[in-house]
Amino acid sequence: MSRWWLLAALVLVAALVGAACGGGDASSDSDRATTTRADRDRSATETDDGGAAPQADSDEAEQPEAITSQVRRGENELRIARAEPITLDPALVTDQNSASYVVEIFGGLVTLDLDLRVVPDLAEALPEVIENADGTVTYRFALRRDALFHNSRRVTAQDVKDSIERHASPDTFSPTAQDYLGDIIGARDYIRGRVEEIAGIQVVDDRTVEITIDAPKPFFLAKLTYPTAFVVDVQQIDADPQNWARNPNGTGPFQMQRWDQGAEIVLVPFERYHQGPASVGAVVIRFAGGGVTQFENEEVDIAIVGVNDIERVRDPADPLNQHFVSRSELSVSYIGFNVNQPPFDDPLVRQAFASAIDKVTLRDVVLMGVAPIAEGILPPGILAYDEDFRGLPFDPERAQELLAQSSYAGRLPTVRLTVPGVGATPGVVIEAIQRMWLDNLGVEVEIQQVETATFFSELDRNLYQAFSIGWIADYPDPENFLDLLFHSTSLQNNTGYANPEVDALLETARVTQDQGARVRLYQEVERLIVADAPWIPLFYGQANELVKPYVENYVPPRITVPYLRFIMLSE
Repeated sequence: MSRWWLLAALVLVAALVGAACGGGDASSDSDRATTTRADRDRSATETDDGGAAPQADSDEAEQPEAITSQVRRGENELRIARAEPITLDPALVTDQNSASYVVEIFGGLVTLDLDLRVVPDLAEALPEVIENADGTVTYRFALRRDALFHNSRRVTAQDVKDSIERHASPDTFSPTAQDYLGDIIGARDYIRGRVEEIAGIQVVDDRTVEITIDAPKPFFLAKLTYPTAFVVDVQQIDADPQNWARNPNGTGPFQMQRWDQGAEIVLVPFERYHQGPASVGAVVIRFAGGGVTQFENEEVDIAIVGVNDIERVRDPADPLNQHFVSRSELSVSYIGFNVNQPPFDDPLVRQAFASAIDKVTLRDVVLMGVAPIAEGILPPGILAYDEDFRGLPFDPERAQELLAQSSYAGRLPTVRLTVPGVGATPGVVIEAIQRMWLDNLGVEVEIQQVETATFFSELDRNLYQAFSIGWIADYPDPENFLDLLFHSTSLQNNTGYANPEVDALLETARVTQDQGARVRLYQEVERLIVADAPWIPLFYGQANELVKPYVENYVPPRITVPYLRFIMLSE
């Protein structure tokens, strides 16, 4: 998702960035830095576990019995600590946290399973693929007969077409439609208001829909697992365009029972869900911060562990250690530069700032080894990841030389790094990087914090000189990182980076069918981008969580996928 879910998500810390699509993103869940922006939220304060709410004072913290009595777990009820969603509209989701709700309430023709394979959802099988004489490709989907909305209305092929056209409508203002639906014939013209319908989506009959794209692209089906392609009840939206997303009529395994703003969301299984109802009786998602404390007080069953608690829970002598689980995520946190604003319009300045950061010290001292260093953009587990690649090394002398050779030598303007959040401090990682730039470059960098929703909006308008965020994969393909975030025409390119050689390689990779050739193309692209330094990759994502022993069939997902229906409670 980018910050999608971009930001995308790293369980890094309150300190670093918040998830992202990529998403990225303000409670204990904000320790995940990744976008899809799936990964772009960040914690508002540094609590004991990276949550956004202030830490309770010591007297309150010593009275878990009183707290527990108020939040006793209901029968077959799963309780999770997570941030409140920014939106539940699939067309508007740009952060990982919101996406984690959307994928449970809604669905599309296809989805990703827990092993990150594209599998049917509303479609009864993966589509028939037709290669057309003009070079286009048509996917023919047959819908399941038992696919229903939560109000029990049957899902039709017209619902699929209406939903995608609603998401892509210029009146919807989707920030993701062009990049995630733009391969469909006629979609870009429709998004720009030039045509009345998307020609590449054809309703064959009540249960059959065809989607035609402009060229054979090996990642296209995976793109349809992103929320912008999800089916919504357009009738509900037309009847209540302002408030429908407060209680949406989706097609997913869970439906909304209650949304207490600022407190919690309660989801319950949709009993007529086409793949069978979930095993849990209800999922209570609490927005309050302090996930580790909540876990100890028996308030939640799954909680994210932030940097302030990681050393403790990794200690075998600590009682929490038996509940600790850790898993790598397909995400990366980074500092981005606006290459069209001084001084970062000069690549030498960008390279200097990159070379002045000691990531080893950040990992080992500041983060206590909680996340692996990112040498490049692609995380381990993604096609084309190169474990031998080494990016720009830490070299303070070289950093000073680069700055002295730049067009801004001796006249560097004020430099401001913007981060999402409204806490008392920007976090220990950002503060450490700020100090490294001062010590190793002699540059004093201002840190600006901006409320999360505003941050994403202003980031999409390229208003920031430099910013800290993360990206978590929306689907497991290098195209979702390199093409989506760095092609000069992509709306997800928040740095304004443009390199004709990179664009040409990415455009070739889009239609290359040979996997080995695709790997070589994307690895070459990654090297070019890292050398140009529109980003400073910092860390790859690591999910660190506490899970109660009665929670079965759960491991932290590597990206945002629907997983709640697979969980069982043994007591």
